[in-house]
Amino acid sequence: MLKFRNTRAKGNHGERLALDYLIQHGLTLVKQNINSRYGEIDILMRDGEEWVFVEVRFRKSQHFGGGLESVDRSKQRKLINTAEYYIQTHHKTHFDSCRFDMIEISGDINTPEINWIQDAFRAG
Repeated sequence: MLKFRNTRAKGNHGERLALDYLIQHGLTLVKQNINSRYGEIDILMRDGEEWVFVEVRFRKSQHFGGGLESVDRSKQRKLINTAEYYIQTHHKTHFDSCRFDMIEISGDINTPEINWIQDAFRAG
């Protein structure tokens, strides 16, 4: 049975579960933990020619809403701004299409349920 020292350790474990899940489904890791003054993006992947910015949310229960509901307009704007910052600073000359996905991890961390929401929201 897994036990975690703090929420950061639990979050890191959740991100690892999400990353493994996405790799198993054919995506390729580009970068983790992209930070800007606007916020942080958990994972950047490639899905063929498409860039995929991934937000990971862990919820032990749905009592206060699921992971998707926790990413409100304000959080979406922060993720979009961080993605734009990354694109501008790392890929000035060429950047293929991109999307924003979410990975919801719910239930017990030892036997989690993983829900991959592709194209969870759009920029603009």
